[in-house]
Amino acid sequence: MNKPDYKLAKKRNLKITFNTYSDSTAPIGNNKTFYIKTYGCQSNVRDSEDIKGILLSLGFNENPNILDADLVILNTCAIRENAEKKVFGEIGYLKAIKIKNENFKFGICGCMAQEENVVKKIINNIEHVDFVFGTHNIASLANILAEVYKTNKQIIDIKPYSEEITEQLPTKHTSNIKAFVNITYGCNKFCTYCIVPYTRGQLRSRKKEDIINEINNLIKQGYKEVTLLGQNVNDYGIDLYDDYGFVELLEEIAKTNINRIRFATSNPWNFSTKIIDIAKKYQNIMPYFHLPIQSGDETILKKMNREMEIKKYLDLVNYIKHNINDYAISTDIIVGFPNETEKEFENTIKLYDEVKFDNAYTFIYSPRENTPAANFVDNETLTAKQWRLNKLNDLVRKYAKENCMKYVDKTVEVLVEGYSKTDKNILFGYSRNWKVVNFSGTAKPGDIVHVKITSASRFSLNGVEEKIQ
Repeated sequence: MNKPDYKLAKKRNLKITFNTYSDSTAPIGNNKTFYIKTYGCQSNVRDSEDIKGILLSLGFNENPNILDADLVILNTCAIRENAEKKVFGEIGYLKAIKIKNENFKFGICGCMAQEENVVKKIINNIEHVDFVFGTHNIASLANILAEVYKTNKQIIDIKPYSEEITEQLPTKHTSNIKAFVNITYGCNKFCTYCIVPYTRGQLRSRKKEDIINEINNLIKQGYKEVTLLGQNVNDYGIDLYDDYGFVELLEEIAKTNINRIRFATSNPWNFSTKIIDIAKKYQNIMPYFHLPIQSGDETILKKMNREMEIKKYLDLVNYIKHNINDYAISTDIIVGFPNETEKEFENTIKLYDEVKFDNAYTFIYSPRENTPAANFVDNETLTAKQWRLNKLNDLVRKYAKENCMKYVDKTVEVLVEGYSKTDKNILFGYSRNWKVVNFSGTAKPGDIVHVKITSASRFSLNGVEEKIQ
């Protein structure tokens, strides 16, 4: 039994090895179906695509109905307490299925599986969970499942940290139009509120050749867009190369001529203006920048271990505004960080008013076990924090609507993704700067078309396909 260990999870400067996926396990999934439920961020979505690919390679078939599946995997998120509560609620729900069907198996993976308290709770109190594996050993899933089916015992297999990158895992992408591409794993930053450095481990960059090869293969398969993923993409290559980083990788990917390139996430403290210069140089790098500031107050930022001066952040924003056409900027903000004062919160409001973000992902601070901030004394009430969140969200809605309204009577380029769930005559897709666009027309999913915007709401645009002569 391998269990999570926070002390080992802090290990850094490990020598990383690279290997290629191979599986000698017999096809254990014949006549069985699976269902994967994914919580959390884009990295979890990408992990679920690998998990799905492995299951398909083992002979399982995907089942759209969790109630009918023979195997269920919950790919979990640990970033906030509410996410964990949802998972434990789902575990209780799945127990009822297991009682009725002794052949039913289900397991847990993802960031929650890397938490000591979660795994301890499962081992001691939740025996009907058949298996748990972590973020570092997805490549071992075939062997884990073989042991589950062979022994009918609870299998706990979690590596506290990782010293390897496994390439060429079988993958089943969620879309056949756009794809997530990992460029780094893990994070070395250790913001005081964040559990990710413990659940995802140290920064590990993929080799540039493997990334470029993956993207070229996606192009051959007809993909139109890639999103480069990392806990902080700006750190790409610092652990692997002396003179090759994210700027160089971004330019090399742009030269593949894939139609659209996005990236997430960039920590603004080391977001170089050179990245903006490359985005300006290449039309296939989308003009959308997600720059999580977390707070508009420098005292709070220092407590968060976020190395960002507000003036430098605003300089960065202004550089984008002066160099990128039709740009969009979004951010993340935490309210109610331990002992945040009213004045400190108002500095966040001031920053938001100045930048006028296109969107923001806003949260009340949620203490995470083993993070430094979890030990901070906090005298602020939940009522006060909720009031601040509501005030901030009023601004989020205000500027989201104002920024969308700018596009009424203008034409935008849209990558078509599909049809509206409520009206099959309406298509939807995303503009270059990440606006949802609903429109009427004759285009098909995968097409890149021009749409004349006729109206706008807070978070989407509406229009009509425009035929370019």
